[in-house]
Amino acid sequence: MIQVFIVDDHQMIIEGIHSLLEGEKEIEWMGSARTPEDLMAFLKRSQPDIILLDVNLPHRSGLDLCLEIKQRYPGIRVIGLSTSDQPSVIKKMQENGASGYLLKDAGKQEIMTALREVNRGKTFVSFSVAEVLKKRMPDDQLPSLTRREKEVLELIAEGLTNQEIAAKLFLTSGTIDSHRKNMLTKFNAKNTAALIKIAVSNHLI
Repeated sequence: MIQVFIVDDHQMIIEGIHSLLEGEKEIEWMGSARTPEDLMAFLKRSQPDIILLDVNLPHRSGLDLCLEIKQRYPGIRVIGLSTSDQPSVIKKMQENGASGYLLKDAGKQEIMTALREVNRGKTFVSFSVAEVLKKRMPDDQLPSLTRREKEVLELIAEGLTNQEIAAKLFLTSGTIDSHRKNMLTKFNAKNTAALIKIAVSNHLI
């Protein structure tokens, strides 16, 4: 029997997953919480085998909450629930102790597979998430950034213009533009937005 608890601020998600799992003989529904406070109060009384945890809670990040759960109750396994397939979010969730990651459009079969795999001590990510992770550039094929390029890229990602970056780094805007163009070429990116997406996905910034 797998004891399951869900944390999500949307009642519709809670009820939807509950209805999918209802009637499954190997699942024991332990309940739900819509806030981190309600979850932690519940865990003082009882610990489920697996928590399905919303990554995007409104008042506190599910990433941080996952870390706290694992620190306080290392025996509980956590599966992240999200609408986001951003590799940086997935990786951070895994680093904080999550054993799995499911997108909220997952069907019953995929949710059951995730629960079974994670309960056995394995890790599980949604099929669509796995496809996104595969699209990351292999580390040995990643172009390297110079210290200055990294500084420029981080400031671009913050939304600063060439002129603002130039003033901050005591360079000319022409130099900043050259760095930007060099990085676009290095990463074979069509535009700045694509460049930032590649850099974030590969944890370069």
